[in-house]
Amino acid sequence: MPSRRDHFSKAKRSEIMSRIRSRHTKLDIAMAEILAKNGFQYQMYPKVEGNPDFLVGQNVVIFCDSSFWHGRNWPSLRKQLLAGSNPQYWVRHIAKNRSRDRHVTRLLQMRGYTVLRFWDIEVFKKPGHCVRHIRQSLLG
Repeated sequence: MPSRRDHFSKAKRSEIMSRIRSRHTKLDIAMAEILAKNGFQYQMYPKVEGNPDFLVGQNVVIFCDSSFWHGRNWPSLRKQLLAGSNPQYWVRHIAKNRSRDRHVTRLLQMRGYTVLRFWDIEVFKKPGHCVRHIRQSLLG
């Protein structure tokens, strides 16, 4: 399989990557709309260790994870990254994000939080699925 090389110069790629935000993304705004529409009381970007995107009630934290940055379908994504530009960097970067996500989830659970992680595709395409999981977590 031929490798995919970046179509942009290093300077242009750096500029593009610098514009990627971690807060108030389309994903986070979509989740905020889901929460508000369904009557959930929530706090966006609460001051909680691990930096969750939302706190619902007293102890349900929600992370909205993008498929690329958090490694959804990791075996397939890893294979794609290995065939692209700077493969060692990207595989290490996404693997580190995945490891950090697992660590943060365990830490928050040990502190008494219920941790929910939703992939971008769930938020955008299956909001009812997200609502059901949030309601179940608040009840139980």
